[in-house]
Amino acid sequence: MTTLRFAEQLRDLVAGVDVLLSDIWGVVHNGLVAFPEACEALHTFRSRGGTVILITNAPRPADSVQRQLRKLGVADDTYDAIVSSGDLTRQYVADHPGRKVFWLGPERDNSIHRGLDPVLSPLEQADYIICTGLYDDETESAEDYRGMMLQARERKLTLICANPDIVVERGDRLIYCAGAIAELYRELGGEVIFYGKPHRPIYQRAMQLAAKHLGRPAELSRVLAIGDSVRTDLAGAHGFGIDCLFVTRGIHAEDFEGVDQLDPASVKELFGHPPRALTRELKW
Repeated sequence: MTTLRFAEQLRDLVAGVDVLLSDIWGVVHNGLVAFPEACEALHTFRSRGGTVILITNAPRPADSVQRQLRKLGVADDTYDAIVSSGDLTRQYVADHPGRKVFWLGPERDNSIHRGLDPVLSPLEQADYIICTGLYDDETESAEDYRGMMLQARERKLTLICANPDIVVERGDRLIYCAGAIAELYRELGGEVIFYGKPHRPIYQRAMQLAAKHLGRPAELSRVLAIGDSVRTDLAGAHGFGIDCLFVTRGIHAEDFEGVDQLDPASVKELFGHPPRALTRELKW
């Protein structure tokens, strides 16, 4: 294992790369504002013949994600396609018609049900749970749901996690996501199905979309993932067999404050499986 240094520019890493699978939250925006240089980098890669697939653990369908990106000032020509954990969760619902669903999440995620007409029911009557997040992620943590999760486990309900992230940036704060509740449920002995990074289905769908835009299947050796989470972006890329550019400005920013390079021992401690390179923020 070698020393890891910081790459200042994306252009130095994309020779021989046909496809970028880029995370959104923490790489392209922080939930409140877009990062113009990151958007420019992805746009420039596309303008030179590359394909950009945004791959996100957002618990909403891709068109809802696109609307949020537009509101934040991220232009449509920054990317070719979006694949979200919400899309995959919607497919699960469509494949289980007529079953009663207990939805756990904030009202802003209601687009996950659009056009599906699921049978929403109380926990006591549900056949399974869809978790898109906490009801109030500004004030709550997973511990606030321990009683609910114990009740669900007693009923042996499967929990479908529509966002495996534990935390995400919102401005300069970290807030809890659906993955925090899902991990608590798993610790309590409950069954969880995860849709999103680091699990394979979202990468398989991203590669299908990439092949559609390329006009041919993409070779894994010519794909580069970009993300800011060790647990989801880096682990997911490694598990799928693709390299990862790790952005340090995101949820792990404190770990990299004042660091210019990492020796092999630090790489192993922080990452386990090292990324191809580090960058503080995405720039062309």
